[in-house]
Amino acid sequence: MDLKLLKKEDNKLSFILKGTNYAFVNTLRRIFTTEVPTLAVKNVTIVKNSSALFDEVIAHRLGLIPLKTDLTAYNLTENCTCKGKGCPKCQVSLVLKAEGPLTVYASDLKSQDPKVKPVYGKMPIVKLLKGQELEFEALVTLGNAKDHAKYSSCHVYYRGIPDVSVDSDNKAKQCVKACEGLLDGDSKKLVVKDLLRWNERYEEICEEIGAEIKNSEKDFLFHVESWGQLEPLEILNHGSDILDTKLDEFITLLNKSK
Repeated sequence: MDLKLLKKEDNKLSFILKGTNYAFVNTLRRIFTTEVPTLAVKNVTIVKNSSALFDEVIAHRLGLIPLKTDLTAYNLTENCTCKGKGCPKCQVSLVLKAEGPLTVYASDLKSQDPKVKPVYGKMPIVKLLKGQELEFEALVTLGNAKDHAKYSSCHVYYRGIPDVSVDSDNKAKQCVKACEGLLDGDSKKLVVKDLLRWNERYEEICEEIGAEIKNSEKDFLFHVESWGQLEPLEILNHGSDILDTKLDEFITLLNKSK
């Protein structure tokens, strides 16, 4: 297996994974999206709410606000030394007290831990009119999306690397010209030079010319788009550690069964 990094941005990572199969890349996708933990609001205690929104709606909005996550500072509740009772190692509180007229934003949340803050400060929570008030305390815990979607760390998608083949040099030249420099080669082999720009539009153009396009079943273009709680590379590394742990556990159980 071989991995080649193509592009790294603030919240997006693109790479090529060669010499594997659909089962493995789908395993990575599921682990990255559902098992890499993040921080999110679990419980909300409403002290005062005279806004136009019900308590439940405000709590729902709070739960879906992405929060910056430090995986080295917090434990999953079930793995914490407090045994689920709640302590600074597995939970943190966010508080808010506001009076209208104003719009309450995610950036107005006050955290016990300065590192735990909303990723997008301009996310609106509620609009308060004159005389309306909102006061609450939100309990934040570490969790994963297997338990609730609000803990999802990222969006992941992949596709097999396209293999473009033609039966004549003339068709090859037409494809190369029509695809604006994204293709190179001749009738023996056409190669996609920029996989990040290649899309279905170019495939349709080539197919109209007479090319046959197949997606590889062993080489894949893989994308990880973080919601902002973690860096994409953190998700990749932590997800790989989770997979290693699962495989170690499987080998241990397999050896015990012999």
